[in-house]
Amino acid sequence: MTSTPQEVQMHAIDRTPDYEEFMNRLREYHAKRGTTLDPEPKVGMIHLDLLKVFNHIVASGGYDKVSEEKLAWRRMAAELGLFSNNEASTAFSLKEKFYKNLAAFEISTVHGKEPPPKEILEDVTAKGASLLTRTRENFRGKRESNVNATDSAASGDDGTPTRDRPALDNTTSSARASRGLREAPPQRVIFQPDTGPSRATRHASSQQATHAASPAANQSQASAHHPNMQSMPHGTHQAARGPSIMHHPPNGENTSQMVLSYQPKHLKPLQLRAVATPSSAPIEFQRSRLPHRPAPMDPANRQPMLPGTGFDGPNIYTRCLNALRSGVPTEQAFALNHLVKISFERGDKYRFDAFPGLAEGLVEKALEVGSLFYHVAWAVSWDAFVDSNEIGCLDGNNGTRDILERIESLVERDVPEALQTEAFADKLVLITEAVLTIRNMVTLPENAHNMSDFYPLKDLVCIIMHLPAKDSLTELKQMALDIAEQLTPFMILAADDPLYRTLLSQLASDDRGTILTALRALARISVNLEATNKLPDVTGEALQRIGNWLLLNDDELIDACLDLLYQYTAVVPNVDHLVRSTVPDNLVDHLVRLLSHGARKVQKEFILVPEQKLPSRDEIAPVPEDLLQEMVKLDEPDRVHRWVKCFFEEDNDSFVTQLAAWQAYQSAFVGPLKVIGKPMITPADFIRSSTSVYKNSNAQVLREPGEPQQKFIIHGIRARPRPLSFDGTEYGRCLWATNPDKKNEKCGQFYLKSEQMWNHIMTGHLGEDRNEDGQFANVEKELKCTWGECNKYEQPTKMHLQHFARHINTHVLALLPGPEAQSTRPSKAWVIPAKTMAVTHEETMTMRDERNPNAPLQAAGIPLSAVLVLRNIARNVVKTDAEEEFVKQQQKRCTERGGWNEKLFRPAMPRLFEILAENRAMSPYIASLLDLIRTEVEVEEDED
Repeated sequence: MTSTPQEVQMHAIDRTPDYEEFMNRLREYHAKRGTTLDPEPKVGMIHLDLLKVFNHIVASGGYDKVSEEKLAWRRMAAELGLFSNNEASTAFSLKEKFYKNLAAFEISTVHGKEPPPKEILEDVTAKGASLLTRTRENFRGKRESNVNATDSAASGDDGTPTRDRPALDNTTSSARASRGLREAPPQRVIFQPDTGPSRATRHASSQQATHAASPAANQSQASAHHPNMQSMPHGTHQAARGPSIMHHPPNGENTSQMVLSYQPKHLKPLQLRAVATPSSAPIEFQRSRLPHRPAPMDPANRQPMLPGTGFDGPNIYTRCLNALRSGVPTEQAFALNHLVKISFERGDKYRFDAFPGLAEGLVEKALEVGSLFYHVAWAVSWDAFVDSNEIGCLDGNNGTRDILERIESLVERDVPEALQTEAFADKLVLITEAVLTIRNMVTLPENAHNMSDFYPLKDLVCIIMHLPAKDSLTELKQMALDIAEQLTPFMILAADDPLYRTLLSQLASDDRGTILTALRALARISVNLEATNKLPDVTGEALQRIGNWLLLNDDELIDACLDLLYQYTAVVPNVDHLVRSTVPDNLVDHLVRLLSHGARKVQKEFILVPEQKLPSRDEIAPVPEDLLQEMVKLDEPDRVHRWVKCFFEEDNDSFVTQLAAWQAYQSAFVGPLKVIGKPMITPADFIRSSTSVYKNSNAQVLREPGEPQQKFIIHGIRARPRPLSFDGTEYGRCLWATNPDKKNEKCGQFYLKSEQMWNHIMTGHLGEDRNEDGQFANVEKELKCTWGECNKYEQPTKMHLQHFARHINTHVLALLPGPEAQSTRPSKAWVIPAKTMAVTHEETMTMRDERNPNAPLQAAGIPLSAVLVLRNIARNVVKTDAEEEFVKQQQKRCTERGGWNEKLFRPAMPRLFEILAENRAMSPYIASLLDLIRTEVEVEEDED
């Protein structure tokens, strides 16, 4: 399923550290390959993010798989956010940019193969696929076989079927000449009549006589002169010629005789009409051919214009405006029906300032809602000198300051909710359409700014919001709140403003949509102006409800509450009221909890010491006796294969010299094979057999810089420090020093079992003998341990043999653990793993700064709003009167100093420091919050 442009964001380059690292690798690769890299190629007008393109194409199967699938490159372009009107061109451009910059890199890094040379990859066009199997031979052969073929893959799209051409007759010369090339279309020559004089001139008469002497030449010349000219019999006048009914080509040998002898069944002469030409009718062409003009009509005889004809009338916009202001119900219904559509579909072209009187007409129509539910007829008065005390008279110039008091004094009509008359329903529909038109139009910022000074609209919102609580008015009230939400960013509302008091009263509603829109409208007051939104007179009950709404699992409602709290806590008197009228401890606890809203734990490993490999060596372990006896029983080359598996392991970065391997093998088996009478393998067969054990090992010649001689090596293997048995069990090497004065000289014998090595040390190195019962005598003597780096009994120590034997057993068991412990050992003991440190951090919602896209991601969403509210409280609570009163109470009670910040934020300090350490995006805001809530005592201690 392809992604639509609405689902996929427009393609853009994300300059992350991963992107920079990838581009550095890509530049090094192209420099080593000798090709040119375009770091930011363009597809249309969009620069490609090569890391995104590479990961997406590889995840989809790679270049070859995508190129083989029908319409795959179009799908790749859509999924990457590359949108254009020409999908085929965009798809081919994307394919070409990947082909030139990333195809060889994909083959090397993803598939682990050698890419084709640049002569048959980057230097040719991005046609076709099969780059993994492309060679010089098959590519050149394909190009030679497709000289006259078209490659549909060049378009970056699937191949379109080609029309099969009918096979041409090989006997014709045209087929031989074309050899499969495109044939030119047959020539079409328009018939041209003879415009010469009707009487033949002297020159024409002589030509006619010549033609009469040679009819065949006449016919041939006429046909060559005009292909469509009819071949006329000898003696026929030239003026009688016309369209051809028989065709005689000049070269008859290429045409079948059946075609030449074909005659139509109904051969009738064409009836031609003489056409006046300047030569045949010169008098006619000398006349002035002016267009015929009728005589002017007598005004007395002119017919009157019928209604609906002639002038089409005003456009739909003007007609709707005039119909709305007419007051005729049918005309208003027509106007409002179209205005709703126009305001929704063409809202960006429909502005109040371009249509004077439109706002007044819509508001006047919407004010009719008052007469439906109250005994009042609202009307807007524009007379600045009349001070009317009539309830229904609204001040259009300055706004009605006592509109709420007037609404409270109204007498409600007894309107049934379940049963309404047809006229009532139709009138309510028109009113709803008028309000909906206003709501659609004010979503345009220009209209909202223009209508913010239109006082009748503010009165209309107040009137609608104080209508009776009826289900039929729910939609109307929600649209009125939407209008207020769009207007308040351009308004300065005082505490006694009717619209402000109306919006505050909506916070006591039980409807989520009403609460949500009212919160947004209040939080956005004067946002687009320089004035400060002080939000006065918010009741303690409303603040308590806002704190309770923060506990709900409703992100949209929480976000609206935090926006309002951010504006509210920015004013010091508001913070004072908040502390006095609510329980601020609970609010701070909720806000601290929201600092981790939507957080997730992410674990990332940092490499402290990179992975290391021990250097390879030519020292090959001797063959243990029991393993030697097993290998002697084998025949060649099985013995060589088994010896290589037991004493070498695969390593693509190491090698062993051929001489060292042959000498170790020869010294181990030449004696035992001679005893049993088996021949020794030749050195050449030994090298050939030893390189066939591991797939990546091979014999090579190495010339190191500075070395005068070259080395013959077996590449891809390294000697095991300890050999393996036939079943894969690792031998243990005896680390007992044979010379006590030189601890570096170890025994070096290998044993498979711990009992064997323990007996070897007791008998071979300590010189103890078993008695008749097969046990060692537990005598007391001076004993010294020379195992490895052991320094416990570095000096001769007097002890019983049993105690010393237990000490030796600890070394043996550490070297030769049980089968379970050996199975858990790493397969590559020569690789020292990297030392890493796992760090767990917390991630919340973030966003990229549009002004600086390369900057780190910044905090956003609910956690950011919560920390901003906390910061406002911490900054302003110390400036309130409640702070002074609280400090005086602490002094009287002889309790700790610190004020409200100490009381509110001290319990949350561990969590704040945890977020500071784990959340990178939130850490700057948490740090500024911690600076604000530190007490004076802590500041003095820091200074000391």
